[in-house]
Amino acid sequence: MRIAQVAPLYESVPPKLYGGTERIVSYLTEELVAQGHEVTLFASGDSLTKANLVPICPTELRLNPECIDPLAHHLLMLQSVLSRRDDFDIIHFHVDYLHFPLSRSVEWTTLTTLHGRLDIPDLAPLYREFSDMPVSSISDAQREPLPWLNWRGTIYHGLPGTIYEFSAKPKGYLAFLGRMSPEKGPERAIEIAKRVGMPIKIAAKVDKVDVEYFNGCVKPLLNHPLVEFLGEVGYPQKNELLGGADALLFPICWPEPFGIVMIEALACGTPVIAYPSGSVSEVIEDGVSGLVVPDIGSAVEAVRNIDSIDRAMCRQRFDDRFTATRMSAEYLNLYEALLRRQHGEPLSTSDGVPIG
Repeated sequence: MRIAQVAPLYESVPPKLYGGTERIVSYLTEELVAQGHEVTLFASGDSLTKANLVPICPTELRLNPECIDPLAHHLLMLQSVLSRRDDFDIIHFHVDYLHFPLSRSVEWTTLTTLHGRLDIPDLAPLYREFSDMPVSSISDAQREPLPWLNWRGTIYHGLPGTIYEFSAKPKGYLAFLGRMSPEKGPERAIEIAKRVGMPIKIAAKVDKVDVEYFNGCVKPLLNHPLVEFLGEVGYPQKNELLGGADALLFPICWPEPFGIVMIEALACGTPVIAYPSGSVSEVIEDGVSGLVVPDIGSAVEAVRNIDSIDRAMCRQRFDDRFTATRMSAEYLNLYEALLRRQHGEPLSTSDGVPIG
């Protein structure tokens, strides 16, 4: 199959440090190439891939001080995709709704995986206008604000099974990994660690929009002797951080669409203690791969009882549910179903996607 993957340009594919969507695009792309498909990746020029790379800009945009208007680069990318449209059987977009007006006017087969939150009021009128666009979700919870979209499937993220090593023996600390933002709850993670009297390692990036929050709410907490702030980390540092932790703390207060860090922890054998928002209850099996708790007090108790979670079982649940091999197989099934629909062939329940 001739497949185009269209990635955001904010990070390279894969990202050098933090980066969720671009990391998943990388894993999917490399799996599809390994299976013999002809894959073209539209991404930043510093991306690393075995696919045919179409570089849109020399480097990723987030850390490029010369980039003032990232939207301009993304529009150039859409034009590049358009000029090559006859080279592909299907075009898989990962740039939210940016291409919708173009896709409606051009005869091509597309899939759009929505990677972000969908409960923002501004989005509803736009998605209502383009409700014919075939889209896929990364969790069932992500769909809840817009259940009437043309959902073609829910496909959980997956990671290569070899990049994270299983760690049977933790090293006596807690971990927090993610964005330094209010909805991710780093200050709650610190409070949990302080109450239980356990060291915590914080690894997080600070986006421009979160600088005020970081300086006012989190930075004063980093002077505590139990708290170690590592800044923004990438792979393989994440393997060491997560593998050594007794638990990953995930005290979110927003409708998390997926939460890649949760499956990264499971791949290391590290259980997750998380608040029940968004996708958490789909990703973490309470009492099996972690503990799902409602508040700080319950989280403290969960830390004290974390030995009740079998680390080998955490890794097993990762292998069973969250590998890149499984993810790519499900996307291929969806591509094939969409192509059959495009050619006027009926869908069936065996396609693994909703019939509509």
